[in-house]
Amino acid sequence: MRYTFLDFEFDSNNLILSKNGDDIDIRPNEAKLLALLLSDSTQVFSKDAILTKVWHDKVVSEQAVFQNISHLRAVFGNSAIKTFPKRGYQWQLNTSQIQTAVITEPRSVNITTTTIKAKPIATMPLTQKIGTNATSDINSSDIFKVGPTEKKPMGFYALLTSLLVVFATAILILFPHSSDKVAAPAAISIAYIPFTQSLSNNTIKLADDEFFDFTELPQLSPLHFETSIESEYPKLADKHPLILTANVRTYNSLTYLDFILKGPITDWRGQLTGSSNQAVISKLKQHLSQYYIYDLLMSPQSLEIRLAKLSIAHKSKPNDFINLGKLAMLYIQMEEFEKAMVMADKLANFAIEAQNIQQLGNALLLQSEILTRKELFELSSEKLASAISQFKKINDAKRLADAWFAQSWLDHQNKNYNAVKASLLKSAQLSLQVNDILRELDALTYLSVLAYKNKQATDQYLYLQQAERKMKAYNLPPYHFAKIPFHYAIFAQTPADKEPHFKQVLDFTKLTPDHWVAQSSRKSLLQYYLDENRLAEAKALIDNLSVTTTSIDSPQNSYLKTLFAQASKQTKDFNRLAKRTFEQAQLSGHRNLSLDVALLLCSDNNDSENYDFYSQYITEHAGENWRRYNKDKLLTLNL
Repeated sequence: MRYTFLDFEFDSNNLILSKNGDDIDIRPNEAKLLALLLSDSTQVFSKDAILTKVWHDKVVSEQAVFQNISHLRAVFGNSAIKTFPKRGYQWQLNTSQIQTAVITEPRSVNITTTTIKAKPIATMPLTQKIGTNATSDINSSDIFKVGPTEKKPMGFYALLTSLLVVFATAILILFPHSSDKVAAPAAISIAYIPFTQSLSNNTIKLADDEFFDFTELPQLSPLHFETSIESEYPKLADKHPLILTANVRTYNSLTYLDFILKGPITDWRGQLTGSSNQAVISKLKQHLSQYYIYDLLMSPQSLEIRLAKLSIAHKSKPNDFINLGKLAMLYIQMEEFEKAMVMADKLANFAIEAQNIQQLGNALLLQSEILTRKELFELSSEKLASAISQFKKINDAKRLADAWFAQSWLDHQNKNYNAVKASLLKSAQLSLQVNDILRELDALTYLSVLAYKNKQATDQYLYLQQAERKMKAYNLPPYHFAKIPFHYAIFAQTPADKEPHFKQVLDFTKLTPDHWVAQSSRKSLLQYYLDENRLAEAKALIDNLSVTTTSIDSPQNSYLKTLFAQASKQTKDFNRLAKRTFEQAQLSGHRNLSLDVALLLCSDNNDSENYDFYSQYITEHAGENWRRYNKDKLLTLNL
């Protein structure tokens, strides 16, 4: 039996799920559960029934049911499966059923289609448009120029013999994507800023080929674009949604390339090593020929979808160092540290085998980060020392700056402020050597914060002021200066003292209202107004979102509206906004924001129906840092 819903198709006999013709990896038990739910969408399946039919009476906990339900909801949307308290679960999406009759006579093929009507539900459909920023509505198809394709047959012809039907079916099963080869390869349209070469005034330009259609942006330099990306990219994004830039350097007869590919949703970074400029450019093109990268850059993706795509890419190209590093970083983001360490170890082993010092250093840096997150500081320090040793071999000042930046936190854990200061000043100096302005400023502002944490009042202001002077000297855009009052807000003792600093942040970010420092300040300011019952000012801040932000429908802005609705006792609006914000955050990969909304909904006495779902979500997905920050609220709810 085959079922179609939204852009998905599910083969319940072979337990294969696909979207727009591409197979999607789901676990076997998830596939069995999906088959069960689709088999009768009018039925509410109890947990016992699911355990019996999916796990065949094996000894597993009821949590296994909920975990698999949660994973399916992550793929299809929260509205796909409805929870009936104390009863069970029911499929909700409009679904078409395609059934192929058993062939009993030659030349006889009968395909019938029936439509299953879904019950009306209150939660948001998966197809609800989710805004993220001014350029988030750019379709990923806009970056591809597709050549002529051969016309494909639309269905089975009635006069085909049963032998041909069986043969064709076998081909489709064995080679499910073979039809894709009919289409000519799509040329990926990328605008690029000519690459700079260290110790040289020369630039590197890119030539079009069958896979890439490059457009040069000669008016920009890589340094200017990197330091002004929040203000420059939106000006270019409508015409050039993908912008590539890179720096190239040579050391001990090897060439090293650092690249950034900026898209509407995020950017994609990596390092490549080769014997010459031509070699690293070839490797860059080979890496960027993977289409999944553009899915991640062009549209919001849940963490689970990102993980699935990265996992498939890694299986397809197991020796691609960048894919492997991204996979490790995603596991770190999801706080699945054991899996992250497996990926980092694999990266280290591949790097050793390939004698790639750059990637070995990257792997050791990842291992150190994982161990730090697990609070295994001594082991982390050992990995970090090894990473520094590798980066010194290739004179990689940028990665050395990153390593010393990471070392400062370990020094802070050891309560050694002098070492903290030395590490961060070393990071700033290394960044200055290679004219990496952003790394230099990050080191100075972080030193200001750690000086504050270590009660070093003189240094906390000294290095913040030094950072501000450098911003002026570098003639940076206003959003960089917003970090200065943001840090003063950190230093302020009371919420009332923080208010004017947060307002100043919003003034500095009028042209870049979706920058993280603006979002954080706006949230803190709203929470302060709500705590003080200054609802008129809170409402003005909410109303101003449509004027000040380019992504009025972003999950961050939806969360602010949710908080205001709760504080102003607009129960109906609160429930609607909260559930919608949860779905937005889930589908765009903002795990902590999803947890924040789930906690709000668990605290709401008017929404007992979904309490089980949101409390279980918190139980399964909350990380240690988030739990620590929300400790009191979780204790109140017995979570």
